[in-house]
Amino acid sequence: MRLLRNFCEQEGESVHYQKGEQMEREGLPSEWFGFVAEGCFKYVTRGVGDGREHITWFSFAGEFVGDYPSCIDGRPSLTTIEAMLPSRVLRVSGEQLMALFRRDMETMELRSIIGEHLLRQARARYLDFHRATPRERYELLMRRCPGIVEHLSLNTIASFLNISPKTISMIRRDITFGL
Repeated sequence: MRLLRNFCEQEGESVHYQKGEQMEREGLPSEWFGFVAEGCFKYVTRGVGDGREHITWFSFAGEFVGDYPSCIDGRPSLTTIEAMLPSRVLRVSGEQLMALFRRDMETMELRSIIGEHLLRQARARYLDFHRATPRERYELLMRRCPGIVEHLSLNTIASFLNISPKTISMIRRDITFGL
């Protein structure tokens, strides 16, 4: 993954996003992939029946951001990717990524490594929804992203964990008071 980060640093453009500004919009062709130099992003989709916002993923400083599969194929983005605070991304296009992958066997292998990495992340998140309690999911998130509560509302964290804001408040109270 270091090769991909180096590529974004060397070939990408540095783009600043203000809080609420979108990098990608659900349903429109996905164009961008990048390395988050500063800030963080949320991945949002709307409920089919109720139109409510559902947070499906986060990308923080030091991580990659984008709808990778859609970006390299030029398909519509499956989520809206939005800055949660002022952020800076070293951004490349899907065409640039494909040109990288076509250079040689090492970079073509990188494409499969990225796909496998994303599949592992998605599978772990899916399994956590089935095997971890809401409190355990909250604690996993806090270990992955220390300090996240300083940047996100309880409603946003609750949406990501697929629990109610009331439940997350009870979890935080129990943790605070050692219950």
